[in-house]
Amino acid sequence: MNPDTVILDIDGVLVDVSNSYRQAIIDTISYRYDAGELITDRLIQRLKNAGGFNNDWLLTDAAALYVLTCEFYSMSGHEFTEAIAARGGGLSAAQSFLSEELDEDAWRSIKHRWDQAKHREIFQTFYLGTELYREFESNTPPFEAPGYIYDEPILLDAETRDWLTDTVPVGICTGRPAAEATIAMERIGLEIPSAHCFTMDDWDNGKPDPSALIILADRLDSNEIIFVGDTLDDVHTATNAMDADTDRQYYAIGVLTGGLSGSQGRQAFRSAGASDVINSVNDISTLL
Repeated sequence: MNPDTVILDIDGVLVDVSNSYRQAIIDTISYRYDAGELITDRLIQRLKNAGGFNNDWLLTDAAALYVLTCEFYSMSGHEFTEAIAARGGGLSAAQSFLSEELDEDAWRSIKHRWDQAKHREIFQTFYLGTELYREFESNTPPFEAPGYIYDEPILLDAETRDWLTDTVPVGICTGRPAAEATIAMERIGLEIPSAHCFTMDDWDNGKPDPSALIILADRLDSNEIIFVGDTLDDVHTATNAMDADTDRQYYAIGVLTGGLSGSQGRQAFRSAGASDVINSVNDISTLL
């Protein structure tokens, strides 16, 4: 690799979201349904690995479907997520699987109780907290909550941050809404022009659709780009960009500070097409 540009994901790369976004998923399902011990970090990671869940609101919707299904059928999280992966990943795959697997009355009952708007309302309250919810959502939250957004541990060292921004053009490609991405970057001290940031607000499809990465490459006048991410969808975003934009080189770099870790995480990244795997984003200077 001889990259001239580095594009960074935020969650699991620049900040640790294990006790924020991921906790908000668990809390939302527990608040809305009688989830018991059905929703765990392991199930969340299985859904992430199935693909198509870069947006945690959609992952919450899928987790809710699983909890509601378990009221009618005995189904393991492994069975549920493997079926989703086999259908290409994402919420539509979950719905397709369950509509085929369940009898008509059970599926109708599940859909009647399943409320995506309510999931988002609860999720955002847990994650943002009461004050930011009112500001960002322009509405009254359903309950009082302190919010997790300001408690996310920062993973990017100041030394690495300064080295990166002084050495190569840097961009951001994240599934966060723009306002939440801005808060994270301000806490990190990472100043990136808005034109070099792609968030949930900037494109409809999300990862692993490669369009955001290709547009950033255009804007940054890049020939060889590395994209640093913590999920298999991040890797697929880079490999899809390589297929769609053959005039440039795109490399996926997996980091082991998200849900994937250890030798199994390293192997999963490699199998998905990652060019390299590093322990944390702070190893990027050594890699380059």
